[in-house]
Amino acid sequence: MKKVDHLKSVPELPESINSKKTKPRSIAVVDEDNCTGCEACVPFCPVDCIEKNPDDKYDFPIIPPVQVRFNECIGCQICAKVCTKLTWDAIRMIPTAEFEKRYNIKID
Repeated sequence: MKKVDHLKSVPELPESINSKKTKPRSIAVVDEDNCTGCEACVPFCPVDCIEKNPDDKYDFPIIPPVQVRFNECIGCQICAKVCTKLTWDAIRMIPTAEFEKRYNIKID
């Protein structure tokens, strides 16, 4: 029987963590009033920049909404599409320039 290496296709980890090469065209923003906190979007994020809000941030609701770490978002839109298809359409993509102006946050 021929021996098969099942891990052959798994790439090696890089020596150092890379950062974004360019500023994304848009940023994912969670509408906290519409987010149920189901976290359906979390496993789909390719850069793992979506996380649950701390439990103590809100008195109500009991299940806190998710949040996006904006400087890590690459603007891929996957989370927004997943949220629209699977849950409540609580993630919107906002053009980066508009996001920076509206929230007074500079995206690198």
